[in-house]
Amino acid sequence: MFGKRGPDTPTKAPVPLAALVPVVREPSPATPVAAAAPARRVSEPAPTPPATAAKIRPDSYYETKSKVFAALIDTIDLSQLARLETEAAREEIRDIVNDIIAIKNFAMTIAEQEDLLSDICNDVLGYGPLEPLLARDDIADIMVNGARQTFIEVAGKVQEAGVRFRDNQQLLNICQRIVSQVGRRVDESSPICDARLPDGSRVNVIAPPLAIDGTVLTIRKFKKDKLTLDQLVTFGAISPEGAEILQIIGRVRCNVVISGGTGSGKTTLLNCLTRYIDEDERIITCEDSAELQLQQPHVVRLETRPPNIEGEGEITMRDLVKNCLRMRPERIIVGEVRGPEVFDLLQAMNTGHDGSMGTIHSNSPRECLNRIESMIAMGGFSLPSRTVKEIVTGSIDIIVQAARLRDGSRRITHITEVLGMEGDVITTQDLFVYDILGEDSRGKLMGRHRSTGVGRPAFWDRARYYGEEQRLARALDAAEIKGAGAS
Repeated sequence: MFGKRGPDTPTKAPVPLAALVPVVREPSPATPVAAAAPARRVSEPAPTPPATAAKIRPDSYYETKSKVFAALIDTIDLSQLARLETEAAREEIRDIVNDIIAIKNFAMTIAEQEDLLSDICNDVLGYGPLEPLLARDDIADIMVNGARQTFIEVAGKVQEAGVRFRDNQQLLNICQRIVSQVGRRVDESSPICDARLPDGSRVNVIAPPLAIDGTVLTIRKFKKDKLTLDQLVTFGAISPEGAEILQIIGRVRCNVVISGGTGSGKTTLLNCLTRYIDEDERIITCEDSAELQLQQPHVVRLETRPPNIEGEGEITMRDLVKNCLRMRPERIIVGEVRGPEVFDLLQAMNTGHDGSMGTIHSNSPRECLNRIESMIAMGGFSLPSRTVKEIVTGSIDIIVQAARLRDGSRRITHITEVLGMEGDVITTQDLFVYDILGEDSRGKLMGRHRSTGVGRPAFWDRARYYGEEQRLARALDAAEIKGAGAS
């Protein structure tokens, strides 16, 4: 049976074995049963909250919730609960909580009881107060600064969410539940951890003693419906002609680096570009936390591993990229390049794995190239500067720059080719740029995407090899005409 049974615990009337009946402890003598108001049983799950900031609840609500939760944990058999399907377990918990509220005679409105039922189900089966935030598709980031303060990012702007945790221990327990799903841990001996949710959302946890005011949890959410280039056009992140150029770049196997700052949409853009990879290609992805959602049938996903408690067993990004070369890849995609693994990625791009892609943190295409050189130097490679530059220019074809503007909008600001060397300087040319023209009455930035007038990009021969040169010429001409007309 679902509830705990003991020699001193009265049981309810016999029921069919197919049904799991919740068992609630009898009230103490100080609590008269006759005075208990009949609780409203709720058989349907609580509706999803509207896309607004959650309401702030009084301290008395959380005190009641703590008492009900303690009684629930003392009543149910968690081992039996684990055997049930999620929906069945949720219904059983709701029934028991209804009984507890009735027997303990808590004074609650129907709305408060509904909220309490939903919250406790989330605490036991899900991620507690995070559940309603994770269910909202309009939230881009969730930032938990200790048990009593949570912020969210909506439409590019940060606002406080009216949710809080019972205490810091509950917050840490939820963080441990998240990271344990991907074989990682977070505690005092390992207080920093990167992980992911089942939908690919990126998770970072930093726990005490490093986080002074309680565990800090940051979640970068990904939309349930993966964005496409067409949707980015609708949002104004890129023009239709620019989107077509990006499609061609992905189709003709250019080596691409997506550059941008934190939260600029690099991973989203990388997901969009991979949609135009042919389905007969073998793709291998390497990531710190598996976030990419490729749609091709032949994809191998690899993920790094942190060291264990003894400090052993670490598998770095560089180890993964090296191993990729032995796995017969046609394209290698690195989720985020942060260190010396950039050298191995460049070597892969330059030795027959055309169409490889990666992302890097930088604020402009030129800075992206400088950062690549710096990361190679950080790896301890004793190579002359000119040799490093020649490796870079021989490997990277296109840099796509993404940016998050001050009004919260995200734009693709540059599509830039890497041409070669002039002396000791890497030369580049912009094919496509975004010009900021002003600001409207609501504080939103206005701008335009335009071609820079380059008629024959450096990858023209590659486009012709794949039969895409006419399409590329039309896209560049259309963007140049539109840009000239707008100015």
